[in-house]
Amino acid sequence: MAYLDTYTAPLTASTAAHLLRRATFGPTNQEIVDFTGKTATQAVDLLISNASYRASPPPPVEMDETRADAGQEFLTKPFDGSRTYEYFLWVRYWWIGLMTEQNGHPSVLEKLTAFWQNHFVVAQSSLGDYRFPDRYLRLLRANAMGNFRTMTIAITKDPGMLVFQNGNANTKESPNENYARELQELFTVGQKDFAGNANYTEDDVKAAAKVLTGWQDVNLWAAGSTSIGSVFTPSRHDVSNKTFSGKYNNTVIAGRSGATAGDEEVADLIDMLLRHPQTPKFICRKLYRWYVNSNVTQEIEDNVITPLATFFASAGNNYAIPPVLKRLLTSDIFFDNRNVGALVKSPAEFMIGMMRHLNQPVPDITTEFAPFRRMMQFQEWGMNTMQLRFLDQPLVFGSVPYYQTGYSKNWINGTTLGIRGAHTDAMVYPWLEIKPGYMLGIDFYKWIREIQPNFSDVAGTPAIPCEELFAQFSKNFFALELPESQKNFLIDTIMMRSVPRSTWIFELNKYRAAPTDAGWRNAVIGRCQALMKYMFRMAEYQVF
Repeated sequence: MAYLDTYTAPLTASTAAHLLRRATFGPTNQEIVDFTGKTATQAVDLLISNASYRASPPPPVEMDETRADAGQEFLTKPFDGSRTYEYFLWVRYWWIGLMTEQNGHPSVLEKLTAFWQNHFVVAQSSLGDYRFPDRYLRLLRANAMGNFRTMTIAITKDPGMLVFQNGNANTKESPNENYARELQELFTVGQKDFAGNANYTEDDVKAAAKVLTGWQDVNLWAAGSTSIGSVFTPSRHDVSNKTFSGKYNNTVIAGRSGATAGDEEVADLIDMLLRHPQTPKFICRKLYRWYVNSNVTQEIEDNVITPLATFFASAGNNYAIPPVLKRLLTSDIFFDNRNVGALVKSPAEFMIGMMRHLNQPVPDITTEFAPFRRMMQFQEWGMNTMQLRFLDQPLVFGSVPYYQTGYSKNWINGTTLGIRGAHTDAMVYPWLEIKPGYMLGIDFYKWIREIQPNFSDVAGTPAIPCEELFAQFSKNFFALELPESQKNFLIDTIMMRSVPRSTWIFELNKYRAAPTDAGWRNAVIGRCQALMKYMFRMAEYQVF
């Protein structure tokens, strides 16, 4: 196999859907149509360039319609500690809305930003101040498709990270090793290489902690403050030389003093970490597990991770992120059959992908902030109950299924599987009114009329058979093509409830002839609901 060679076959609906499911939080049917026929290179180039359409979205606003300031921006106002819980939710809803929106320009930006927020973890539960996760998220969105070195330097000085990892308490008199350890173990070189050898020593942690002394956050929970940030205080900084182990070729970072000492030593530290041969491998391995397959074998390590890491760190690329992502998403290994349907959907891919597949429109946050809140609350609550909390991960390692043995399979257990069913049921049997005239979920009455040609012309236009209805319902629904036995089971046992398929034609024609007749309408819609409910429950929908 060529592994990282470019996949050259024109994208079919199936391969276009595979790319869009992995590069975004799930495609609409129209996006699959739009990408079918493109080459992988053309498609990925478009997904990368489309990020420009999301560069400056409208800001989060007050979403409580009962307040006098409803619909107004709040991040530019003086800090209000009494509203920190709600404002953090509004920030989270804002981001989930960007993931869900259907603007005709699908992009890699939000899925890649989600990768980085699970990599450079900063949890709101340790911050409290709603402005800090907002700033942190904007840093990630601005740098997600930039340069890894630049982003690592920026996140090291981010006020949210300083609070979360106790960097603001790191002084020359009392060095705090928290961030120095996580910077190496989780953010750059990794704790061990693929063979299990340690990538750094405890003395390296102590030396790095000294490099990082002197930084503090600004205005955390400061009542009435209008800005936040970070500051370097020279008097708190360790000005001695910092010597590292043979793991880093015995590098010495020269101690500095003065106002620029913090920036200069941080830059030296990050440069040293990026020169470590395991850093590019560690990052590329995580990208592979995020986008391709959680199972990194020796074969994949040798033929994908190692050459991709060499390219990532090369002088020509110099840790630029988009070229590495492009090479991975356009590769033969990405489109290999063994990697299709190989990941279990996270709660985000499950919830957001469901909304996008079913073309559930996202209300405008600036003009319909209350409907926007209702839709995003439904999504955020669903993800939360299924153990995914954006911007508030449970551990510094991120969400459990992204690092523990089993990886994405850990999203599924006896509890979360039932919760998934409850949320798909809400699409099949709509109950949540987003706004007058908009019930969240499938409008089967409308869908059948769109599928059935000349709906009212019963005599002149034959009714579509149940096989055609199933084909329309299941279009782009599953990552893997269902065998005929499963298709027949869905049609005969679930939809038709073991009565002859011809019964469907009879019932549909009765409904077409008398669409206001509740009995015939409910018979037809009931079959559709039973079919769709079971389709959602099938294991194939849980993978992508």
